Amino acid sequence: MALSKQQIAQRIAKELKDGYYVNLGIGIPTLVANYVPDGIEIMLQSENGLLGMGEFPDEEHVDADLINAGKQTVTAVKGAAFFDSATSFSMIRGGHVDLTVLGAFEIDEKGNIASWMIPGKLVKGMGGAMDLVAGAENIIVAMTHANKHGESKILKECSLPLTGVNCVKTVVTDLAVMELKDGAFHLKERAPGVSVEEIQEKTQAKLVVEGDIPEISF
Repeated sequence: MALSKQQIAQRIAKELKDGYYVNLGIGIPTLVANYVPDGIEIMLQSENGLLGMGEFPDEEHVDADLINAGKQTVTAVKGAAFFDSATSFSMIRGGHVDLTVLGAFEIDEKGNIASWMIPGKLVKGMGGAMDLVAGAENIIVAMTHANKHGESKILKECSLPLTGVNCVKTVVTDLAVMELKDGAFHLKERAPGVSVEEIQEKTQAKLVVEGDIPEISF
């Protein structure tokens, strides 16, 4: 069975390390905030001006003035700080974000990512994604492996306008966990019940499979 959006976020949360400063992009990445492992402390940064973002609020604790970059209501942890966008982007551009988690329309075997527009469709702009992929120490992409027509989104070369080049390190899809190195995707884990053959069929890019591939555990 393919992973749900929540399960993708839960798997990505296992990559978080104590002391990390982390930015979560719009979409699936925002769900990572709900699955921070016990025993570690991280600071979630939102480029609209919040350091110390917490889990999504329940109905009793919704504050309409407290939002993330995707306009979703959020909570703030003890010690959180609020500031203007200029300060926020100074953090990002200055290399002070350890990990960025982004969604994507496409990624390719060169580590390029296309995440901000589909030509012919109305878009508001790139937002902070271009700065994030350039400034963060590590980039993890959260996405579906194929589009609604079953066509691969893991490509030899992106066809859509790029957000960043040679920047993606790890990809977690609804089918697999893959690492990018040496111009290829290396299969590390597979979704429970999903075969290596299915992943290969839905991966246009070069996919390296070495040994037995374990199922994703949570």
